[in-house]
Amino acid sequence: MVISHSSSGPGESAYNTFSSRYAGVELPRYRMPENSIPKETAYQMITDELMLDGNPRLDLASFVTTWMEPECDKLIMDSINKNYVDMDEYPVTTELQNRCVNMIAHLFNAPINEDEKAIGVSTVGSSEAIMLAGLAFKRKWANKRKEEGKPYDKPNIVTGANVQVCWEKFARYFEVELKEVKLTEGYYVMDPLKAVEMVDENTICVAAILGSTLTGEYEDVKLLNDLLVEKNKETGWNVPIHVDAASGGFIAPFLHPELEWDFRLPLVKSINVSGHKYGLVYPGVGWVVWRSKDDLPEELIFHINYLGTDQPTFTLNFSKGASQIIAQYYQLIRLGFEGYKHIMENCQANAAVLREGMEATGRFSIVSKEDGVPLVAASLKDSTKFSVFDVSENLRKFGWIVPAYTMAPDAEHVAVLRVVIREDFSRSLAQRLLADINKVLHELDAHAAHAIKTVTQKSVLDTEKRFVAACMSLVKKNKKTGVC
Repeated sequence: MVISHSSSGPGESAYNTFSSRYAGVELPRYRMPENSIPKETAYQMITDELMLDGNPRLDLASFVTTWMEPECDKLIMDSINKNYVDMDEYPVTTELQNRCVNMIAHLFNAPINEDEKAIGVSTVGSSEAIMLAGLAFKRKWANKRKEEGKPYDKPNIVTGANVQVCWEKFARYFEVELKEVKLTEGYYVMDPLKAVEMVDENTICVAAILGSTLTGEYEDVKLLNDLLVEKNKETGWNVPIHVDAASGGFIAPFLHPELEWDFRLPLVKSINVSGHKYGLVYPGVGWVVWRSKDDLPEELIFHINYLGTDQPTFTLNFSKGASQIIAQYYQLIRLGFEGYKHIMENCQANAAVLREGMEATGRFSIVSKEDGVPLVAASLKDSTKFSVFDVSENLRKFGWIVPAYTMAPDAEHVAVLRVVIREDFSRSLAQRLLADINKVLHELDAHAAHAIKTVTQKSVLDTEKRFVAACMSLVKKNKKTGVC
């Protein structure tokens, strides 16, 4: 095969990918290739494979940000080669992170002065944030048990069965028993009464969720706090609360400022939030903030100096990109309280349009709440002909990625379809999705009717054949030789 060349600059040549031998070979899967290929070819071939990925903007399964302003995209690209951990080399980046921590802590009503530095850190999503918060609770509990001369080998944490998998990871990786409050049909979040009943002297904390992954609902942190205060008084324990605000932390302060879920409650000692969800930053950046310095044991903080100066660090990893931290600072100062509030109101309004449209079909029961994360979770009223999994699968042919799943224990028998509303999900897209959902429902109806008709026809034919066979058998049995 002739390999065509095209000049792309002085002293440089590039292959035309589709007329070259590279278009006729399979991309390496297991071993690094022996030889190099032109950069244009590598780019084109990888781009071609990526075309088979879903469209992030139409991925309604994810809470993660899929659009940012071009100016922020440029900031990200300008800083994509910065390693955040090199604090001495990039002191301004470190300062921007500290500003973000301060702003988020004040947003969550931390008891600090205006010019006082908050206690917190940026993380790789909320998963790392939860690991760090959990380690702080475990160490603080163990230290107290040691002082009292009591065993500290059986720590546990109380959560709802609806928690995100990162809580299960924390429990398994760091040898903490996970005590889950089971769900019931119609109540898909942790029941504070049942949670407090499960608390014992080995409980390092109770984890409440502000924005359940399953339904977007906020758990009642205020009631949990009040019940736990009473139990602590009765028992002499000091069991605290962590709030997993991965999804709701950048929503509730703007849409429901009167809701008490944060550091206004005395037992809330730490909060995590995902910057890459409704913090409106590309993945992956998260944040964890503590109520005060006393809530983060000093022995968990490492000090290093081989990068130039003494640098305190409390992370599970070391190197990480600085670009998402810079992007978070951009969003906080670019949008301000007013901008975030306006975006969250838009998301909530578009969720309402979608919810009303799905209800208007007469086919769905809405299980999500209006006051929570802007999403719509719905179950089919009649699943005898087809399921939400069939609806999910058929929506993919229109480009939509809409997940279907069963609820957590003990409500596994309930299956739902869930649509997450993000900043870039416009009103017109909501209306387009509703139109496509209606098309899918009609197609599934027709398919089910055809299947029933086919089965019925087959059943009639089978009956006729059996009847004829029985008659023939009877005739043969009674037949005599000669004329009948």
